[in-house]
Amino acid sequence: MVTDKTGAQTSVADNSAEHRYEISVPDTESARTVVAGFTAYRDRDVESGAERVFFHTEVAEEFGGRGLGTILIREALDDTRAQGRAIVGVCPMVAAFLRKNPGYADATHPVTPDVLHWLDTALR
Repeated sequence: MVTDKTGAQTSVADNSAEHRYEISVPDTESARTVVAGFTAYRDRDVESGAERVFFHTEVAEEFGGRGLGTILIREALDDTRAQGRAIVGVCPMVAAFLRKNPGYADATHPVTPDVLHWLDTALR
C-alpha cells in the first residue's frame, strides 16, 4: 500500500472484468473503502509482443490534489511491466507520466495511427 499526500492508505487493483485499474481510499464517513479513480485499458497482441493500451484515466473531483492519479498510474504501469506487456500511453495523463518518468521507456511502445485505429475498433 502507498499513502497519498494526506497520509491516507491507498490500494490499486486490476479490475480485469472492467478492463481498468482502480484506486481505492478509506471513506472517513462510512469506514469503508471507496473507488476514487481508475485508468482504463485494452490488451492487444502484436508481432512485437503483448501490449496494454491505456486510453482514459479519471480521479473523482472530491479526491483531487492528493496525488492519487500519479499513484494509480505508477502502480498500473508497474503491474503491466511485471506481466511482460508493453505500455502504450494513449491517455494524456499516462502519456504525461511517461514523459516525466523516463525509467519506463524500455517498457513502452509508441502511439501510432494503427494503435488508435485498433483502439477505436476495440471500444465499439
